Order: sequence, then C-alpha cells, then structure tokens
Amino acid sequence: MMPTREKDSVAVYFVQVMIHALRDQPERLAAVLHEAGIAPALLTQPEARVPASAFAALWLIQIRELNDEFFRLDSHGMPPGSFALICRGLIQEPNLGKALTQCLASFALFLRDFRGSLSVHGKRAVLSLDIGGGDEETRRYGEETFLVLMISLLCWLGGRRVPIDRADFRHARAPLSDDQLLWGYNLTFGAARTEIEFASSYLRLAVVQDLASLKVFLRTAPQWLVIRFRNQDGVSTQVYQRLRGSHYSRWPALEALAADLHMSPSTLRRRLEREGCSFQEIKDEVRRSVALELLCQTRASIGDIAAQSGFQEPSAFHRAFKKWTGESPGRYRERVQGKASRPARLDA
Repeated sequence: MMPTREKDSVAVYFVQVMIHALRDQPERLAAVLHEAGIAPALLTQPEARVPASAFAALWLIQIRELNDEFFRLDSHGMPPGSFALICRGLIQEPNLGKALTQCLASFALFLRDFRGSLSVHGKRAVLSLDIGGGDEETRRYGEETFLVLMISLLCWLGGRRVPIDRADFRHARAPLSDDQLLWGYNLTFGAARTEIEFASSYLRLAVVQDLASLKVFLRTAPQWLVIRFRNQDGVSTQVYQRLRGSHYSRWPALEALAADLHMSPSTLRRRLEREGCSFQEIKDEVRRSVALELLCQTRASIGDIAAQSGFQEPSAFHRAFKKWTGESPGRYRERVQGKASRPARLDA
C-alpha cells in the first residue's frame, strides 16, 4: 500500500462527516482541528479541500476523542479495536463474497441504526443498506461512511478496485468532485433506497491479504478510505493506467507491454493472475470505463461510443455492455441521464 501523495486531497464535506459529533462543542472542535492541521475557516467553504494526510490525522484523532470508530453516527457505535477485530476475521475468508457477507454480519454486531445486506442476481451484486434512528444529517453521514468502509474493505481484500456500476442514496445533497471517484458515474441522490451495484464476478476473487499486510493496512487505512483504494505497486494498476491513457488503436500487445515493464510475457501473466485478473480483463475494464463515461456525460451516438470503446461492430458492443451492466447501452443512458435531469428528493 502506497502512502498518500502530496497532491492527494479530500473534499471538506468529509471533514464535516468526521466532526459532526462535535458540532455543538466549538472549543473541543477547534482543538481537534488544530491538532489535525485543518484551518477552521475551511469548514465554511463548500468547495474547499484538505490534504489527505490531515484528513487521516483527523480520522484517528476523532476515534480517540469520541471513543468510537463510527464517529457517533450510530446510536451504539464501534468501540476502538472493533475494526481491527473485524479485519482479522475477513482475511481468513477464501473469497470476496464470503468476506463481504462476514463483514456485514460483523458490523451488525456493533451498529444498531445501519444494516447492510448483500444479494446476488446472476451477474449483478447489490449491497443494500437499511437505516433507522438519528436525525437526517446523521443518517446521511452515516450511510456514506458505512458504504465507504464496505467498498474500500472489499477493494483492499481483493487487492484491486471494484468498479461500481450504480450507486443510489436516499439522502439528497449537492454533488462533489470526489463523487465519481467514490461511486462511479451512475449516481443518484434522493433515491427510493440506498444501495450500490457491481458485477458479481468480483465476489469470486480470492482474498489476497494476510496478517502481515493487515498490520500495514491498519496503520494506513484512513489515508485511502475516502480517496479509494489504489494499489499503485500492483502490475494490474500499471497496465490499466497505460491503456486508459491512450487510444485503443495504440494499445500494445501483451508481449510489448511486458517488455516495457521489463519482464517476460509469462511473468506478466503470472503476476496479473496473482492480482486476480488477466490482460484481457483489464482491457475490458478500460473499455467499460470509457463507455460508461461517454454514455453518462456526452450525447455521442451509441455507434460512436462503441467505436471509441474499441469495438468494431456496435452489435459486439451491445453484447459486451449487457454483460457488464445487465442492460443495453441505450437503456442505461436513458435511465442515468433521465435521473440526472430530475431534481433530487429533499424529504428522504
């Protein structure tokens, strides 16, 4: 796990989440912010950002101050040490599906107001969250914190990012620049219920972490829980970034890419396999990412998007897209752009 880089930063919104329990204690809040190195004036600037290192410090300070690893966003909370105890159990599980099921059950032992459940429908997996108790703002902060923890843990356990195909939240709030990195392009606030959806194939990935890596993780976790997991040492990340940064027509063959990475093709295949993926799967993930971005943010035709995503035939793009998301590109665009044009509910 790489430490945070100097340019890493976090929206001040997430600082508000961390300090919510101290909102009526100005002197104590001022002391906490000073210790973390965060200027109080930033709290009044919605577009402000704070260094990820300062956010990580605040995370740990607040656990100490509140004696709660869920920051008093739940009526019971999680006493210090709960998170480490849960993680020790998760690294014993054989795959991400069993680990996520165990993780939800373990959090349910501590939290009273937030209950997560996992359902699998063929190629789609849905993580749903039921919420009760607390005022509206506390529920809003709590549901985002709960799902950040779940997805970030899932990414860490598998040693790679798990792309989110759909994220719906019951609460309504203004969009943030961090949202697409956290939740993907298909994001709705003011939805009927809170749930996130991703490909169920990720649940079959092996848990790749052990006790040694857990010790490192527990020291560095706050630095990436909101920034999201980046295994920057991973070969799969290097391959993904190489492909994502160039037009598909200039993508190298595996042999050329292996040479660029100073390894043999067989070594590259073997290292990707250890990280739970293949060269073809990474190419598919890049195509998928390009297609989702274009469908959500542009009015380009489906044929043009197919071409820009590296498909010679629109029919092949339709088949692949339905495999990725469970629906056609046209239906996906209609639903996502239709939701974006509707005002969010403010009574959730």
